[in-house]
Parts: sequence; structure tokens; C-alpha cells
Amino acid sequence: MSIPSFKRTHLETISRSVVAAVSHRDLTSILSDLRIAEQGGTPRWERILLALAARQEQDRCGNNVGAFLQATLDPARFAGRAEEHAELRSKINEVLAFSGLHVSAAGKLHTVEKASTLTEAQQRASHLRQELLVRKVHPDVLAFCRAELLQDNYFHAVLEATKSVAEKIRQRTGLGMDGAELAEKAFGGAQPLLALTALQTATQQGEQRGFVNLLKGFFGTFRNPTAHAPKISWPIDEADALDLLTLASYLHRRVDAAHRTPWNP
Repeated sequence: MSIPSFKRTHLETISRSVVAAVSHRDLTSILSDLRIAEQGGTPRWERILLALAARQEQDRCGNNVGAFLQATLDPARFAGRAEEHAELRSKINEVLAFSGLHVSAAGKLHTVEKASTLTEAQQRASHLRQELLVRKVHPDVLAFCRAELLQDNYFHAVLEATKSVAEKIRQRTGLGMDGAELAEKAFGGAQPLLALTALQTATQQGEQRGFVNLLKGFFGTFRNPTAHAPKISWPIDEADALDLLTLASYLHRRVDAAHRTPWNP
């Protein structure tokens, strides 16, 4: 993917945003690994800005700026600090939206529709976040109430939230599948990898089966259509988004609270 050069003002905003996530030692290591030459600078943000600006001028493109962002936002660097990672990505993505770029939860750059203004999107994101805070939704869902995901409608916020539930189940089980198959393998059958309860009584076993069906319905109804249908054919307004994100929150909490069984070493 070829990335056009970033404006100087955008580079400065990026540099000031990421500075809290990298120490001087981290910065030395990242720049060295990417073969981006140091250009001096006393505060860390200026050190980042001068190095990135010089490399971008040399390359005549923003590819190495993108590589720096991916290295800096590598989720492995934020182990145990998921909320900090989400907040930093939100700040960076607000700037990147003007270049038609987005850093995913996996720390990878993707192209998105280029923004001309974030005013409306920011208003949507702010209002949606406030409503979800009132509902006390899971922090992993709040991460998707970002302006760059709401430029057109609520489609991408819901899509990313639904995918995040499956990803959490994969992380907790080591499974590589998706959708209904993932739900069944993780929570279903006589030997589930994750259990909501002790599974000793008929009521507990029924709750487990019901949760499997809820997951299947969630993935089948929202994950699959939103992943494969054109956005224009899947309109989602704020009321729908609030309900779907609240459901995603419930699923996140249950997956978090589920315990590993003897069949999940």
C-alpha cells in the first residue's frame, strides 16, 4: 500500500499524540528497527517529528510514517493496557481520517473513506459514547465509538464491535474459526472450552446452551451481513447502534467472566 505524504501539521499532531506511548529508549529501538535516521530534537515529540519528516521527504511518500505508527501501536506493546491502546488509536485515527487511513485494533493500517470534516462525526461519536456510558457498557465496546467509524453512519462501529466479540473468544480459547462454528466449539457440546457456570444442574446447562444460541444469532444476524453486504444496503441508525453495541457489551462481559474448563488447557 502506497501512502501519500502527510502534511507537516498532521505529522506534528501524530508525533504529539504518540509521545506518551514511547520512552526515549523505545523510540531509539523503533527508529533503528525501521532504519529511520535520527535528526535530533529534545522533547520526544520533536524527535519523532524531525525523524519522520526527514524520512518522508527522502521517500516522497508516507510509507515509513505508516510503518512507524504500526510499530508504535503494536498491541503487544500495550499488554495489560488495552484501554490506553484504544484511546491512543482513537487520537491517531482522527488525524489519519483526513488521509483516508485507519489503524485497526490489531495495530495495522487500512484504507478508509477519506474525511473532509470530522465535525459531524465527532458529534455522533460524542453522543453515542455518552449514551453508552449511561448504559455502563463494556470498555471494549466504547473503543468503537470513534469519529472515523461514524463519518457516514453507525455501520463500521457496529461491524467492529461484533468482530471484537469473536476475537475475544479466539484469544481465550486459541481457536481459529469464526461465527457459529466458533460459538459452538468454545461454549457448546459436552466438553466446552469455556463455561458460564459449573454446568452441574439442568438450569446451568440450559443457560450455557442459550448463550451458545445467542452468540450464533448475534454472529449470524449482524456479523455475517455487515461483513459481506454493501454498506448502503445495511442502514443502521443511532437507536439500532445503541442496542447492538449494548448486546455486544453483554457478550463481552459473559465471555470475560466465563471460566476455562478442563478441556481448555
